[in-house]
Amino acid sequence: MSDRTASAAGSKPPIPVKIVIAGGFGVGKTTTVGAISDIAPLTTEAEMTEVAVGIDIPGQHSTKTTTTVAMDFGSVAIDAGVKLYLFGTPGQARFGFMWDDLARGALGALVVVDSSRLDDCYPAVDYFEHTGIPFIVGVNAFDGLLAQDLAAVRWALAIDDQVPVVAFDARDRRSVRDTLLVLLNRALHKAIGEQVAAT
Repeated sequence: MSDRTASAAGSKPPIPVKIVIAGGFGVGKTTTVGAISDIAPLTTEAEMTEVAVGIDIPGQHSTKTTTTVAMDFGSVAIDAGVKLYLFGTPGQARFGFMWDDLARGALGALVVVDSSRLDDCYPAVDYFEHTGIPFIVGVNAFDGLLAQDLAAVRWALAIDDQVPVVAFDARDRRSVRDTLLVLLNRALHKAIGEQVAAT
């Protein structure tokens, strides 16, 4: 349907919402975007080389041979009124200079975590706590299992009680969708709270 036809029919284009998918190296960010995107996701994957050995450590569950060197991008229509634009960050610290640009204008962020490598997600949690962008923590269930339960993850990351910590499967579209809905709910509640506080 063309924009003119849609306008004539009285329908409005969906509201665009920017979401950041962040986390450490090899935790499942690219997989998350690919699982949910309605379009073929844009990825900036490069082959890992011998230079990265001992620096880029993807974890015991990963068969990863490539790495994101700029960003991932995908989009998904939640319903007729809302369309999410997903921006996946690179996970390595050396690409941290890109995060401000990728996060600018974001309504919220999903911090993807491998519960067997919690140290890798501290920078992402710290970043969103510092910027004030609403975020949730999604613990990727590699092989359907978590190395630590959600309460232990929350304690280890010292996350505020108001920040949801959920388990999800980055390979499963429905699981990713449900996790993004938790994020949208969190962002909405934060926005309403700030609006009430301002009145």
